[in-house]
Amino acid sequence: MSAVSVESWPHLFTPGEADAPVLLTLHGTGGNEQEITGIVSHLWPGAGVLSPRGRVSESGMNRWFRRLQEGVFDVDDVIQRAGELADFVTAAREQYDLADRRIIAVGFSNGANIGLATALLHPEVLDRVVAFSGMFPFADRDPIGDVSAVEVVLLNGVADPMAPSASVDRIEEVAASHGAKVTRHTRPGGHGLAQSDIDAAREWLAGR
Repeated sequence: MSAVSVESWPHLFTPGEADAPVLLTLHGTGGNEQEITGIVSHLWPGAGVLSPRGRVSESGMNRWFRRLQEGVFDVDDVIQRAGELADFVTAAREQYDLADRRIIAVGFSNGANIGLATALLHPEVLDRVVAFSGMFPFADRDPIGDVSAVEVVLLNGVADPMAPSASVDRIEEVAASHGAKVTRHTRPGGHGLAQSDIDAAREWLAGR
């Protein structure tokens, strides 16, 4: 039994259709549990929604883990918070009687990073991630084990200063080296969420 209390973690839950997956929506810096839930109907109509709020505060903005400065993450905190999110997902699966329904993370920016970290560290809990404008969350470390059950899609702008292509290259290479199946969609432009990203994510999800 997880030590995480679902009731004490701010979140939204909508069950959706019983034969559809549940999308774990993970907001970006400064967002909350409502921020990207609207994307679900564009990605998988009828899917359930499990949308927690990041529990780290940076100058009053909700985040999923601490950072030392822009683009420089506190990797120990990333690892700790990924464990907490994995515990939350495990507890929510029991709390909401989700049985064998697949839970798929859909994260934007900071939310994409925690989704990737959680899947790569806890693949037994989370094994599918849609990462919009995400990057490698472990800096110069590689704490990843066998993630051959994990599938992720990386959706990034080529001119994104907040999630540089070199960091996206690194997560693609490192995750694949540990067995993950990585799909990558690149578009012109920078940090954000474009229609082409949504279209590519929907196509990827349809194949899952």
